[in-house]
Amino acid sequence: MDRLKPASPGNESDANTWSLCIAAGGKRSVAIDGLFASIFTQLTQRGREPDSMKIAKRIKDAVKRWFRSTSRGCILVLAIVSFWPSRVAGVGYRLPNQDPEAIARGNAFVATADNPSAIYYNPAGITQLQGQTAQAGLYLIQVGITYDSPSGEQVKNSSDIQPVPQLYYVYSLKDLPLSFGLGVYIPYGLSVEYPDYSPLRTVAVKGSLLYGTVNPVVAWKILPSLSLAIGPTINYSQVEFTRGIGLSPNDLFMYSGDAFDAGFNAGLFWQPYEKWAFGAKYHYSTTMNYDGHSEAYPYAPSTDTTAEIPFPQFVAWGVSFRPTPNWNLEVDLDWTDWDNADQIPFHGTFGGDQVFLLDGTSSFMYEFGVTRQLGKGYFCSTGYIFSQKSEPDRTFNPIIPDSNLHLGGVGFGHRGKRWDWSIGYQFALGDRDVKNDIVNPAANGSYDIFNEALNLAVRFRF
Repeated sequence: MDRLKPASPGNESDANTWSLCIAAGGKRSVAIDGLFASIFTQLTQRGREPDSMKIAKRIKDAVKRWFRSTSRGCILVLAIVSFWPSRVAGVGYRLPNQDPEAIARGNAFVATADNPSAIYYNPAGITQLQGQTAQAGLYLIQVGITYDSPSGEQVKNSSDIQPVPQLYYVYSLKDLPLSFGLGVYIPYGLSVEYPDYSPLRTVAVKGSLLYGTVNPVVAWKILPSLSLAIGPTINYSQVEFTRGIGLSPNDLFMYSGDAFDAGFNAGLFWQPYEKWAFGAKYHYSTTMNYDGHSEAYPYAPSTDTTAEIPFPQFVAWGVSFRPTPNWNLEVDLDWTDWDNADQIPFHGTFGGDQVFLLDGTSSFMYEFGVTRQLGKGYFCSTGYIFSQKSEPDRTFNPIIPDSNLHLGGVGFGHRGKRWDWSIGYQFALGDRDVKNDIVNPAANGSYDIFNEALNLAVRFRF
């Protein structure tokens, strides 16, 4: 990595130390390095070298604290995803619900992004926060799927309410236009289980996908109305999959594995007028290369097996209109590149490699939300999402119960001097009639989906 170029020889020591500190973030920190280089150049070209040196040193110290927090966050996310059960379902296997205020607004939050969960929704929004703010949330979801086969047999998935944690921390410098954030969240997840006796047995019995992320970010308020942000994502994932083989009544193909990978996210927040704000975010795609074991029970023992699961990039844009200080209306468009998710290959399985075909199609979520301030810090929100399906009939698999979904949300909360709290409820309705599944003919039939979720969060300002 190239070092930052100081404005004068006198700045070389601090600039080089700063660059090496940023380099500790890994090979994907080049974009962050460039962002800081631009900030440094502007600060050191203001004509007063001593003041510029002091500013550069303060930024360097802040970055060091940021990366120390990142390493602690990595340990925390490993503990969470290793021992916390998850039964979640989202758009495909994406989980876009990361904050109660946001889900109550139909996730139309990209152009608002005024709490620490902006680390996920739009990291540039954290420049709106002052001082230090910490937030802890708990997302509770129950997935309901009812399947009716062409012969009239009905099957329901096994569904329990399970918690998914969300943790965020933001630190905004007092005298500099920089904010730092650290998020620990689960952006992808899926857990579905059907009875072993169901007609879907040779297609899907059980599937569980857990994907946890540590996401440090840095945001720069370039102008009073414009902020940019970027940060790496450090990701850990576990996967389990079970289906019947179909040669005897109790045979099973089973796989389990885990993997690490890294990516990044970025955001832009622009509020040119008091009543209008605009936002955009980008989340980079990753591919997890799982190391694990598979077993063809009872025909063969466990063997070392690898698998590759793509996790698509996604982009969201939003516009927020605040006609008065008491109202905030927002419309967002969220695009997920499911074209990148075409198959899941398994290498090293008994009898030769296997391929789980997806043939994903890129899809949109259309999001609308409104928040009303009620006075004395209380507020209420409601919202709606239409989510397009991303998997065609010809490769549909009930382990990823994908369909067009209508989602509604409602919530309320309170923002105080130091403590805030919020609660959001969301439901999802969908149905699908699969008739031309070429890859998994046993999956043909009708599916009714009804999911319910509750998100709680508390927030403290230091």
